[in-house]
Amino acid sequence: MYKYMDQEILLALEKLGEDFPDLNWNFRPDHTSGSRELVSHWLGDPSEEVMVNVFKGTSIQEPFHRQDFFFIHFAYQDAYETLSADRNRICVSEGSCYIGQPYSGYAANRVSDKECIIIGVLIRRDTFIREYLQALSADTAMLRFFLEPQKNRYSEEFLHFTIPDHSPVWKLLGLIVWEYANKTEHTQKIIKPMVMALSMYLSSEYKQQCITVKESLEDQIVQYIEINSDTATLSSVATHFGYHPVYISKFLPKKTGRTFSEIILASRMRRAKLLLKQTDLSIEKIADMLGYSNSSNFYKAFRCYFGTSPHEYFKDRMEPKDSFPLEV
Repeated sequence: MYKYMDQEILLALEKLGEDFPDLNWNFRPDHTSGSRELVSHWLGDPSEEVMVNVFKGTSIQEPFHRQDFFFIHFAYQDAYETLSADRNRICVSEGSCYIGQPYSGYAANRVSDKECIIIGVLIRRDTFIREYLQALSADTAMLRFFLEPQKNRYSEEFLHFTIPDHSPVWKLLGLIVWEYANKTEHTQKIIKPMVMALSMYLSSEYKQQCITVKESLEDQIVQYIEINSDTATLSSVATHFGYHPVYISKFLPKKTGRTFSEIILASRMRRAKLLLKQTDLSIEKIADMLGYSNSSNFYKAFRCYFGTSPHEYFKDRMEPKDSFPLEV
């Protein structure tokens, strides 16, 4: 990624690389789990909600561990290996990223004469759920990935994919690195929306590369509705695909056995159930995320679809269950 290494970015990488050994590397067993596996807790200042770390060197050999935050690691220069939760060795080549959930297993490993740069963007778990989840919730696959740790402490999932050289991800990442290396009292306010934008770009890239899309028109339309179920209308779908709304309204039942309204309702209700069960978002906030103009309409739709009210799901969520706290 040399073309994004202007002098300011190089200086920022150098500074954060020098800070790397002095981070809060507190690998230790988590006594609340009864497991002897090592856990890495928040590496930055307790007041920070997002942070950046940079490994810049030739050799790194981490112990296998889990962590209590979301992380995105970028192989910015050269490659490295990581040991995943299922103990598979994965080569993270230059220009690719590796996204881990809270408590997913990880261990970076590299021994070489060539210098490697690994950039890590870390996001506190509760910050991600509270502030970033809504923007990514349109993609069902990504939503499930980011919600999985809420119900399964030791989820084994990760995302690993290459980012094209021309992607704006690299320029944005450079700005994030520079801002974090030159911290001021306003850095968290500046960097949090930048990390949000970074997450959106990564989500888009992941969908293009890793989520198989069938070529039939009906599947393309259904996927479009799924992704945009909070804003999609029959008219907007028809415009997007270049057809008249009347054609789409007849085409969908013929090809899928479901009307436009049934498809969009099913998509919204799947997300509603996930969000009600696995986050602490209010019912009003969830209704807004799903595209309902008011919570009353959401209540009616939910009861009609599931035969019960959102409050029943809300009550179930508040009862003690086999999960873990937002802050360890």
